[in-house]
Amino acid sequence: MPTARDVLLDAALSALATLPWTSVRMVDVAYAAGVSRQTLYNEFGGKDGLARALVRDAADGYLAGVELALGSAGGTEDGLAAVAAWTVRAVRTNVLVKALLTGCWNERLPRPAPPAAGCAFPVPGRRWADPGPPTPAELLRRAGERAVQPSTGDGRRTTRKHWPRPARSRCDSP
Repeated sequence: MPTARDVLLDAALSALATLPWTSVRMVDVAYAAGVSRQTLYNEFGGKDGLARALVRDAADGYLAGVELALGSAGGTEDGLAAVAAWTVRAVRTNVLVKALLTGCWNERLPRPAPPAAGCAFPVPGRRWADPGPPTPAELLRRAGERAVQPSTGDGRRTTRKHWPRPARSRCDSP
């Protein structure tokens, strides 16, 4: 069963499909999700918190798709081809993923600022504030790390703490 957070993110993403971010109203997102405005504010702290969560959700969804693409492929070359195909599909279907990967944001999209320094919680007693969006380089680095993780032999990839940092290649920036 989806959580209130999931329903609110879906409602905000639906609103974003037809309206520029500046025209998306919190009251309308809450109404579409079937919750009170207070629930929305309790969950995200405000429109900036909702924007950060939307962008983080898009980044996490993209990286989850990378994991699935790598897991469904036979070998390394097939995995990289599957990741490339997934990336093209994700960019075509999700404007937030496109903005995250290209760094091209416009007025129709939420471009959240990172939370204010010293403000660990959007609302006292609530979860940690979502950080600002990853840069395109950071998102691609995370996807690349997943691609080079060795397999455990049972179809799963090892966690980062169990594998050495890959050697710097001539493609890496200094």
